[in-house]
Amino acid sequence: MERDAALEAVFMPVRPPTTFEETVERLGTAIRLGLLPPGSRLPAERELAGELRISRSTLRQALTTLVQSGHLTSVRGRSGGTFVAARLPVTEVEGEPLRSEALAVLDYRVAIETGSAILAAERAGPDDLDRLDELVERMAAAAEFEEYSRADIRFHISVAEASHSPRLVTAMTEVQGDMSRLIALIAHPEVVLTRSNDQHRHLVELLRRREAARAAALIREHIEGTEHILAGLI
Repeated sequence: MERDAALEAVFMPVRPPTTFEETVERLGTAIRLGLLPPGSRLPAERELAGELRISRSTLRQALTTLVQSGHLTSVRGRSGGTFVAARLPVTEVEGEPLRSEALAVLDYRVAIETGSAILAAERAGPDDLDRLDELVERMAAAAEFEEYSRADIRFHISVAEASHSPRLVTAMTEVQGDMSRLIALIAHPEVVLTRSNDQHRHLVELLRRREAARAAALIREHIEGTEHILAGLI
């Protein structure tokens, strides 16, 4: 595959820690913009992982996500490989309305999540923090994504409850409902869920220490992963 400067940028090394999410965004955006045209074949797995400077397992997870979303197809055999789908998925045909809505929801989420974290760091009581710890452990023990997701949603609403602001609780409940529809569009590899819950655990530690600024920065980092994936898929 011949490459111009724009396509070369697609295959630049991906930065940690959100290597999976950024790989999905990078490849999905390149497909949407036509930099990777329909029917084109991606480089071999070993070569592509080397160019992006990510592990082959991370690359496989990203490619699986894009296959599941309909952006890529996987063909086995001697002439097989990973190819850009001949037709873009339905979310691309209806892309502009969905994309605009998603961006609005994501912006709203940043405001509500960071505001909740700041006030929770200032106001959370022992019972609030114990509840958050309990939800972290529930996510760690979850055997299915649906179980993890229910605890995850409840965790974020509980952060708002720890702010002791009824309006923030209402807003957080609304934004979590909006996000659940968007998150249903993407895959959830175990490694990503584990890292996400590690951030949950760290957030509770920061809330206990009343470190509002660091809590806000962490929650912003926490939600960037979802933003990267959605940016590549819609």
